Amino acid sequence: MKPEAIARCPWAESGAMSFYHDEEWGVPKTGEVRLFEDLVLDGAQAGLSWSTILKKRENYREAFAEFDPEKVARFDEADLERLMQNPGIVRNRLKVRSAVQNAQAFLRVQEAEGSFARYLWGFVDGRPVTNGWRDMREVPASTPLSDAMSKDLKKRGFNFVGTTIVYAFLQAVGVVNDHLVGCPAYERCRALGESLRVP
Repeated sequence: MKPEAIARCPWAESGAMSFYHDEEWGVPKTGEVRLFEDLVLDGAQAGLSWSTILKKRENYREAFAEFDPEKVARFDEADLERLMQNPGIVRNRLKVRSAVQNAQAFLRVQEAEGSFARYLWGFVDGRPVTNGWRDMREVPASTPLSDAMSKDLKKRGFNFVGTTIVYAFLQAVGVVNDHLVGCPAYERCRALGESLRVP
């Protein structure tokens, strides 16, 4: 008799998507470089599938200085032209330019708030929002939380941070746990959220 398949969230079909779902999506994150990476990649995803971006992630890391916001913030026009010639990333000029703009805004948030993690997790008082969805059709594309953060990020000079993009970011970095209740990752992410300490 074959063992039962793991009842993952249905969007995590196979391969890289399954690994990303099992190991990364919804796990509460506080590392500055990782938060910046997810913010840039979620902006790059706009209008595309996440699997497309996931396949290009290593290329993005190489192209964007391992997502070191201090280095990316210093990219100039020559760097932007170099990136626009890179077939390993999404060559959308607005998205490429926004990564540099967002790096600069990211550094301003770090200076003002002590860290981007502190700023981010301050929206939920340091505790992830754990939802109880049982069907993917229940999962929203945005919420009042993503509306509020989107508005504040735009005010601080960020780009490609509409409420839908921000909600995807909040899900990715574990500020929101949107794994379905029957998914094995649901309880793991919930437990990690309960023990979270924001630096």
